[in-house]
Order: sequence, then structure tokens, then C-alpha cells
Amino acid sequence: MTYVVTVDTCIPEGTPEMDPLQRAGAVALIEDGFDSVRAVEAPGGVRVGILDSIVAIHPDGALLKVVVDAPTLESAEDSVRVLVDELLERSELLADWTIERCEVELHQDLARKSLDAAEGPDVPPDDPAARKARHTGGAPYESAGAGDDADAKAAAARGRMLELAAELRSFAPAAFGVPGAEDDTREERDDRFAFAPESVRLAAGALVHATDVLVAELFEDVQVLAQEDATVAECEGPLWHLERLPDRYALQYDARFARRFLVTVIAMTTRFTDGSFRRLACVAEGFALRFLLGRATTTLELHGLLDDEVSTALDAFAAQVYEGTDHEWLYGDSVDDTDEDSVRAALAVELMAFGSWFTPFKEGRYVHPSAADEPEAAAP
Repeated sequence: MTYVVTVDTCIPEGTPEMDPLQRAGAVALIEDGFDSVRAVEAPGGVRVGILDSIVAIHPDGALLKVVVDAPTLESAEDSVRVLVDELLERSELLADWTIERCEVELHQDLARKSLDAAEGPDVPPDDPAARKARHTGGAPYESAGAGDDADAKAAAARGRMLELAAELRSFAPAAFGVPGAEDDTREERDDRFAFAPESVRLAAGALVHATDVLVAELFEDVQVLAQEDATVAECEGPLWHLERLPDRYALQYDARFARRFLVTVIAMTTRFTDGSFRRLACVAEGFALRFLLGRATTTLELHGLLDDEVSTALDAFAAQVYEGTDHEWLYGDSVDDTDEDSVRAALAVELMAFGSWFTPFKEGRYVHPSAADEPEAAAP
């Protein structure tokens, strides 16, 4: 069975944050380590195959996603921990790093529901597309609370969103449309943004929650494209997000592109939560933000939490983070019939040609080394 194991690794406590050169070196060391291994033996002698891996480096360590073929969830987690331990010990640069978390992320209520349904009338459908349609929304709190009480579910979701809000460290309430706000306790408001601090926290918490869901779904998209060895235009399997990128380039969205896009999402949302975000780095991050906002909105709607105030807060956040809306023109749904609009659309498409999606807008903007453009070969 295929499992995706999440591993959080950290540099030693008290060590200065890694600079860009150190992060690039760490990426290379870890990726080279994974590339050299096809299988690993878990405790107990169980052989586990290593199918794929994604490495996302941040200033304080790395987030790893390792796809394995293992007979049990426990053997998947144990084997990946053994492997990552060994990879870190091999390198002098990484030898003092610690593993903070190594686990397959499953929501207990959904896992229990699947087990209970396995022999009954609610058994999940075999067809992947049907399973996707059944679980669209991906919110891990839809079974929270007691029984089927909708109010209890909504209350549990609200509590969790409010708890997660503090993790969106790069953005003060002002980013959500609270003029001059420095923290969640400020009561001063104006008529244009007259909503409660809790609405801001719900919006922020939904974005943090949406990060986990979006990353997990994009991992599935990567796997589908890799297994079919196809582009989005050719793919027959179900995809969560990549098929919602501009259609004009659908033949170029292959597994390699999907991996670069996934790493871009991880890098962008890491900056959101570690306090280092300043501005979007490249065109791909603009699309990543579009997907993140969509997933956050869907989750809030699912639990009845998307009222006018929360929606306004998310709109204000989008306006704050986007430096323009030119990326929307690639979809072709914002173009009117005027000559000015046609010229603007053509210019936007030219400026954001597919080959430049992972190119930094300006010098100093951060694009993850695993997603960055490959250096051009030197002329002979």
C-alpha cells in the first residue's frame, strides 16, 4: 500500500538560521541521499520501497514528504524515520539536525469511518474519480463533534481555526483589512472594515488549515501524473488542482512541473507561517495563492463559517498579498471586448509566458532551489 510520510527536521536549537547558500546545500544533500536509495528495511526486517520524495528547505530546517510502498502504516513510518536518520548522519552539515515529527497524517474520525464502512453499505467506491467526488472539500473536521450534530461540528471547526490563526506569523490583522491594527485586541474600526477580530482570526486560521489540505492534494496530483507519465491535458485520472491552471499550457503540466509547483506552494506557505514572507516571488506563487484562497473558502463554507465579515477579510488579504491581477488574464475570463483590454491581456500573457512562471520577479525574491529555473548551459 502507498503511504505519504511527513517528516519535520530542525537545525540544532540556538543555531543561526540557514542563509540561502546553506539552504541550497541542504537541499542537494538530502535529495542526493533519497536518490541513492530505492528501498529500506524497517525494524523487524520489513522491506519498504521508496517511490518518491519532496524536500522543502526553510531557514530552520526542512519539511520532507516521502512516498513509500509499505505493508502497514507503522512500517512506513518506521522505515522513513530510519532512512532520514541515516541520511542526516551521513553529512557533517546535517548530522546535528533532529527529527521532530515522522508520521502518516490521517484524521482519526475519517479513518474510523472508512474502517466501519469497509464491510457495509457505505464502503468507499473503487473508482478514484468517485472517491474524489465523495470527499471533495477535504476538510479534516467534517466528522468532528458528537454524532451528526451540525452545530457541534461547526463549533469544533471554529475552535480549531481560531487556534491555528496564530501560526500565520507573517501577517498582522491589518493584512485582513483592519486599518492600523497591530494585534487581535484592537477595537478601533471604521465603517468600511467594521468587523470583529474573530473574523480575522477565522480567515487566518482557514488559510493555515488550507495549507495542509492543499499540499496533500497536490501530492496526489503529482502521483497521478507520474504514474500515468502524462500531462494534465492527457491525464485520465482524477486531479485536485492542476487541471484548474490555465488551459493554454495544459500539455506542459507534467509530473516534473507538478513537483516544482508543489515545492513552490510549500515554500510560499512556509514563509507565511515562519514570519519571513514579504512579497510573492514568481508567477507560480500567484497561482498557488489562488488555490490556497479557494481551499480556505471551501472549508469555511463547508462548516457554515463564511459570513460576510470573514469573506471581506479574505478579500482584503488577497488584495494585500497580490501585487496585481495580471495572472488572472491567463484564464481569459477577465477580458472584455475593448481594445485596451485586449492589449492589456496580450501584454500580460507575454510577460507571464509559461517558461517564466518560476523566475523571480526581481532580484532578491525567494524561489525554492528545487523549483527554480535550471541554469542555461554554457555556450560551447
